[in-house]
Amino acid sequence: MNQDTAIDIFAALAQPSRLAIYRMLVNVGPQGLTATAISKRQEIVPSTLSGHLAVLKRAGLLSATRQSREIHYAANLATMNALVSFMLSDCCGGQVENCSEILTLLDHQPG
Repeated sequence: MNQDTAIDIFAALAQPSRLAIYRMLVNVGPQGLTATAISKRQEIVPSTLSGHLAVLKRAGLLSATRQSREIHYAANLATMNALVSFMLSDCCGGQVENCSEILTLLDHQPG
């Protein structure tokens, strides 16, 4: 990951509805939800939701798969893992063993 990609991801999440959508989809897991279900759970009208989902998908934070007439959206955890790795890549001046406290905290964060 490079700095421009990281900035795009942060920009996509820097809006309350998009952050809420992403967090909800992380919580739901790999099966994801339909756009209709997301709209209902987040109380976002479909036309507005479509824009939010497009921004998150462009940033690589969501995957979308068509199932019959509906599109299922799921959180792309690989993108978030890559972002976290990028952010911590220079932790403690490259001395990762000095970052054990930070890494332990990350491992014990609630979902």
